[in-house]
Amino acid sequence: MPIENAPFSLPEYQRRIALVRHSMAERGLDVLFVTNPSNQFWLTGYDGWSFYTHQGVILTMEGDPIWWGRMMDANGAKRTVWMGDEQIRWYADRMVQSDTVHPMEDLASHLRILGHGQARIGVEMETYFYTARAHAVLAEGLPDATLVDASVLVNWQRLIKSDEELRFMRRAARISELVISRAVELIEPGYHKHDLVGELYKTAVQGEDDSWGDYPAIVPMLPSGADASAPHLTWNGEAFQKDQMTFVEQSGCYRRYHAPLCRSVYLGKPPQHMLDAAQALTAGLNAGIEVARPGNRACDIARALDTELLKVGIERPARCGYAVGCSYPPDWGEHTVSLRAMDETVLQPGMTFHFMPGLWMDDWGMETTETILIREDGPAEPLCNIERKLFVKD
Repeated sequence: MPIENAPFSLPEYQRRIALVRHSMAERGLDVLFVTNPSNQFWLTGYDGWSFYTHQGVILTMEGDPIWWGRMMDANGAKRTVWMGDEQIRWYADRMVQSDTVHPMEDLASHLRILGHGQARIGVEMETYFYTARAHAVLAEGLPDATLVDASVLVNWQRLIKSDEELRFMRRAARISELVISRAVELIEPGYHKHDLVGELYKTAVQGEDDSWGDYPAIVPMLPSGADASAPHLTWNGEAFQKDQMTFVEQSGCYRRYHAPLCRSVYLGKPPQHMLDAAQALTAGLNAGIEVARPGNRACDIARALDTELLKVGIERPARCGYAVGCSYPPDWGEHTVSLRAMDETVLQPGMTFHFMPGLWMDDWGMETTETILIREDGPAEPLCNIERKLFVKD
């Protein structure tokens, strides 16, 4: 695919590859094999729903990356990656989900032919897309090579977003606003959850103007009442009921970039302890955003939140956020920085986080969240613009 049709400019891809190669050199790696679809996309632009089969990107210390995958997906690579067709390699379809042969035998052969049979090769051992069998077969096919765990090497290079990336995230944020606004508008007693989700998907995919919606990495989270005590329940065919709290967590997605957002809705008159919790949650978000400045640390955000919640007797044992950006299912987090009391990562301009201090109590729960950008100076910028409160529909 010509570079002018790629999602990003050639200097942007060169910047990314230089960052990764610098980290490879620090670890003494000759080759990096990347299987995380988000990392593949970030390095090459490859974008297809083919990550259920073995595929990846080979990056050495010189030359353009090589995309490697299933034969029928090679055409998809030609249509989406910024490199030339000579940088695309494929394996035969007979290797897909076979009991007798494995795609990693083909990858090992490619690496040997390329002269890397005795190299130090980094692999992503802690990603969803690199199986135990894949690692064993690759190691067997490269007996003279050294396989090194490089699970989040690329992820950490993605932490500071470029201006090109931030333009995509701002588009995603606008879609998030549309989705959450639509949810608050429609939720009422008797309205069925699956009908709401249908409307939310429609809103997310339609987007606005030229900001069309891509599929997000996570489905809508939509628990109500006692179910809202659990953060990761989705939806069912039940109707919303009076005197229940519901939170709606979803993200707009534009060309694989996310800006997650969540708001809570109470149908009826909330009890005082929920009102108190909602006010403390908003105060904690505001305090966390205020200290989310360059030079401060990730833990400072978490501690600012905790201080406000403790004023109403709420202790949160979980982290309250994580780095976000480009991603594929099943998670929109970048698997690097976490907003929690023990994370000493120094905040730098261009970092983006989903600041999500959900409250999951014994028999109820609520969430108010923001995707925030660390600016050059001053407090962080929330990318979305939805009032930060508990929405009450009495």
